[in-house]
Amino acid sequence: MNSASTNSQFSGLISCLIEKGLLTQSDAQTYSQEAQKNRIPLIRYLVTNKLVDSKAVAREASIEFGVPFFDLNAIDCRKLPINLVGEKLVRKCHALPLFIRGKTLFVAISDPANFHALDDIKFHSRLNPEAILVEEDKLIKAIEVALEAADNSMTEMLDADLDNLDITGGDEDANKVEVNSDIDDAPIVRYVNKILLDSIKQGVSDIHMEPYEKTFRIRYRSDGILRQVASPPPSIANRLVSRLKVMSKMDIAERRVPQDGRIKMTLSKNRAIDFRVNTCPTLFGEKVVLRILDPTSAQLGIEKLGFEPEQQRIFLEAINKPYGLVLVTGPTGSGKTVTLYTGLNILNTIERNISTAEDPVEITVEGINQVNMNPKAGLTFASALRAFLRQDPDIIMVGEIRDLETAEIAVKAAQTGHLVLSTLHTNDAPQTLNRLLQMGIPAFNIISAVNLIMAQRLGRRLCEHCKIPAEFPDKILLSAGFKQEELRDLKIFSAVGCDHCTNGYKGRVGVYQVLTLTDKMRTLILNGGNTDQLAECALAEGFNDLRRSGLNKVRMGVTSLEEIDRITKE
Repeated sequence: MNSASTNSQFSGLISCLIEKGLLTQSDAQTYSQEAQKNRIPLIRYLVTNKLVDSKAVAREASIEFGVPFFDLNAIDCRKLPINLVGEKLVRKCHALPLFIRGKTLFVAISDPANFHALDDIKFHSRLNPEAILVEEDKLIKAIEVALEAADNSMTEMLDADLDNLDITGGDEDANKVEVNSDIDDAPIVRYVNKILLDSIKQGVSDIHMEPYEKTFRIRYRSDGILRQVASPPPSIANRLVSRLKVMSKMDIAERRVPQDGRIKMTLSKNRAIDFRVNTCPTLFGEKVVLRILDPTSAQLGIEKLGFEPEQQRIFLEAINKPYGLVLVTGPTGSGKTVTLYTGLNILNTIERNISTAEDPVEITVEGINQVNMNPKAGLTFASALRAFLRQDPDIIMVGEIRDLETAEIAVKAAQTGHLVLSTLHTNDAPQTLNRLLQMGIPAFNIISAVNLIMAQRLGRRLCEHCKIPAEFPDKILLSAGFKQEELRDLKIFSAVGCDHCTNGYKGRVGVYQVLTLTDKMRTLILNGGNTDQLAECALAEGFNDLRRSGLNKVRMGVTSLEEIDRITKE
């Protein structure tokens, strides 16, 4: 009877694990629900949370399904034929091509019952896939190593031929132009192309080209901090700027007013990078700033954003509700767009109609209807929202709530059966509630519409290769915000700097204040409570503020106390 009950609820590898005694049926049911909440396969959830032994699972599955077992540690994952399948399919199928023999492509998988993956790979590669069983935890790491190596080899190959990169200008296919034009001479073409390629390799978010009276400098913004990377002769400044204006389809003769444009650089069949370009006339020439828009940045997966477990649970619960308002707040460059698109990627299924209004659209996603604001033509956030409500929407994302009209429509949509996601420029979550009140939204509408308010900052991650333990007096730690009971086992690290990082930091992590409205907070809002009262109530209800969330990251060794001071100081 137990076996029949098991088979009726679980199949494939999970059924095998239950039969072999590696997993109980009740545990399988519990963990299955948790895996569904986190939007990941059950096997991956079990292995990543160390609920089952990865090697034991792989060996049992190999015997049960008759699939050969292989240890991924035995090969160099940086030299695998990823191009036969492509990054998108590797991630979708959670499968890794290993090598080819004739017309057979041997593919590493962790779940031998994943027949759809093999069918998709066969269709795309035109080869006959042969499954090889590997451990789930090793497969996760191997996929990341292989994809990173594929991207690096692609940019290295492009670097060897800087004159012939696949670069186009403009936003629409109809307006695409080849920009290897004779307007600029070859050295300028190569120099600009190298600047763009280097910025991608280094994970830069912005490029600044700035002319002064006797100098011309180029700076990259890495992990939120600007640093100078080049100082070309001022005599070539105008030629560099003209080259970029040609690439982004601007008017090269107009130097008196700011201009906006876009450049698209194709790195491989599966990866293209967009540059949003803006020029601004200054005293000694035009300054150019390029914002690098990498679509893969919004596909990191929610586990990589930096949420604490409870914060992640609250966020997922809020975005999975059928209606209500989810607000993300923070300064420019704090990662609000990536957070929203991470949520939208989770919600982006065939059953849902998702529309976004943005100014401008920074990350394009298939399956989401994205609209660029055009105030000159009368297309504003408010008018776009009205149009969306006539388009049978399930989910709406508004780039920013800037005025009462937009706020009123967003709140109304949230109250009438739609999930609405948006941003506001406030310092923390309690201030967002007061900002809505100041805009003119009645308190009773706020408490009925708002599902979640989330404030965030981006802090630099400490480099794992060179960070060192740091000693601080207890008085300093207590004044920083740590509690007395935390000091006993507290271990703090500081930045050093090495070949793997920039000044001791590599990458960034989100610091969040995640706030849902409790009954006490609703009562306080209705009674006209101010920002300080709302903040005190939030802390009393167990919601960490940004400072406390940042200190948790310090305790975990993710970042330094100096970095948290930088991003959370009042």
